Amino acid sequence: QVQLVESGGGLVQAGGSLRLSCAASGRTFSRYAMGWFRQAPGKEREFVVSISWSGGSINYADSVKGRFTISRDNAKNMVYLQMNSLKPEDTAVYYCAAAYGYRLYSGVSDYDYWGQGTQVTVSS
Repeated sequence: QVQLVESGGGLVQAGGSLRLSCAASGRTFSRYAMGWFRQAPGKEREFVVSISWSGGSINYADSVKGRFTISRDNAKNMVYLQMNSLKPEDTAVYYCAAAYGYRLYSGVSDYDYWGQGTQVTVSS
């Protein structure tokens, strides 16, 4: 069982930055690939980025490549999402998710556990 709690969302102007954090409970955190997804009003939840259990492999959605950076600290059971050069279209609720396994996963159904989400709003 893994419980996830996101933090760090907020309101920022276009071009600004935010850093999201995801705190995970459970002693087997290092056995999980981690991902960030987002969901804007009226839209489906979409993949943002995933990171393998070791942190050695990362996969970004094209829409955030070069602007967002994911990292993880297995000793602290934490995952981070640094978001730079934010755009109004990045506005969404951002979710942290955990998928048991050693690969990278990009599908919503691949993930076993989800956080409650944190709102990110980018004003133009």
